Parts: sequence; structure tokens; C-alpha cells
Amino acid sequence: MQTLPPAIVPAGLLSFDFDGTLHDPASDPPVPHGFFHLLRRLRQSRGMLWGINTGRSLEHLLEGFVESRFPYLPDWVVAREREIYFADGEGGWQPHASWNRRCEQEIHGLFTQAAGLLREMRHRIEEHTGAKWFEAAGDPAGVIARTEEEIEWIMGNVIPLADVEPRLAWERNTIYLRFGHRDFNKGTSMAEVARIHRLAAAQCFAIGDSHNDLGMLDPAHAAMTACPANAVAEIRAHVESHGGLVTRAAHGDGAVEALRHYFEVPGEIH
Repeated sequence: MQTLPPAIVPAGLLSFDFDGTLHDPASDPPVPHGFFHLLRRLRQSRGMLWGINTGRSLEHLLEGFVESRFPYLPDWVVAREREIYFADGEGGWQPHASWNRRCEQEIHGLFTQAAGLLREMRHRIEEHTGAKWFEAAGDPAGVIARTEEEIEWIMGNVIPLADVEPRLAWERNTIYLRFGHRDFNKGTSMAEVARIHRLAAAQCFAIGDSHNDLGMLDPAHAAMTACPANAVAEIRAHVESHGGLVTRAAHGDGAVEALRHYFEVPGEIH
């Protein structure tokens, strides 16, 4: 699987969340064919670069590309909401080494200093809920709750403890919570990709459906923002608050609708 022919002079950046935004496992295909047709047209007519900005690991994301029957690869991906990779033109991926290394070092240093705080948060979560605390390579600390109500309790009663360490951040997606560093998220990672290509926020588009998409739906990083009709209420309100688009369609059809809205591409959603 290859990327689209390279844009001679990139004119803009398109950032898509994967699960819930583009990918809907209940649909066949999980990502609509019309999305890829439209991307090809935007590459040819506008020189747009496009990427997937996800909480998945790179390996899990590549499985998703196969499952979703991608006809070609994105130009770049952000994995685990912070790791940047660029397509190498031969079906493989090259890490943005300096960014990924700095990210890993900063997170390791933060988690070492905040070890006591994280232990206290883990204790409260395990004492009062049935949520599972996990630690793994690439994910030093995280939580998997059993229900939306349980994760809401954790957000209201445990997460405020993190206020004593301003560098400690978290990314939430449904019942999953991942702790990290405030300087490395979907928004800052997208901005780094844009910086490399000398693109300003005014030239960037982002669409997402869940809490961990807030960073890339910040107008400081993307002037053109959207969320699909299936987005959670907080994301819908955030997008509407700064004049972004809440689409009528859900999932991948919503992404197509948003692209047509911002880039004035005529035609029907397929």
C-alpha cells in the first residue's frame, strides 16, 4: 500500500481521528469509499496533506488500515496521541526521531517525579471503583473503567488531584484514560507536522469525536474544525463555541461532509 502522489508544494494539512470519526466497525465498508475519492481530488486540486491522529498504537492503527480497506496510506500519523510517523513512500513508516525521543524523555522524567501522586490516584481509583489501572511500554499509566458512569466518577473525584502537577495531563476516550505530558497531545503533535511543512493553523483542518480530540480541535492548531454527528456532547459544544462545524452525518460520511463544507467541493456524499 502506497501514499498518494506527493504534493509539489503542500497547501494545507488534514487531520482525522480514526475510531468513531472515520472508522465505524458497524458499517460496510468501515470507512466510506467517498472519503478516499474526495481526498484524491483534494490532493490533485489543492495539494493537501492528510494524516490520522489517533490514540491507537502504530501497530494497532496499521491493522485498522487493513480492516478499513484503505486504498492508499496517509502521509503521516500521530499514534498514542503523541508519536509522529511519516510514510516513507515504500509502504513503511519513519519516526520523527527528535520529537518522539523528546516526548519519551519528558514523559519518563515527569512520571518519575510524579510517582507518589500517581500512586495516590491509583489507590483512590482501586479503592472506590472497579476500574483497572494499567502500566505498559509506551503507556506508563492509564485506566480502563467498566462504564461511562465510572469514568465520570474518576474524572470528578480523582483527576482533580493532578492539579498539583501542572505538567501532568490526561487523554480520555469513552471508558479509557491515559496519563501523559501536557506538551504532547494530538494538537501539539499536529502542529509539529504543520511546522515541518511550513503550514500555519489557518491552513489546517481537524475533525474528531471524543475527549482526546480536544487538543487538535483547538483553533490555535487548526482554524478549520469539525466533529461528526455522533461526537460526544462536550466535543460538539467545544466545536460550536468557536464556529466549527457539527456535521449532519456520522462517522466517515461526516468527515466527507466537513471536507466539502470547508473546501467547497461539489457533489453528494457516497
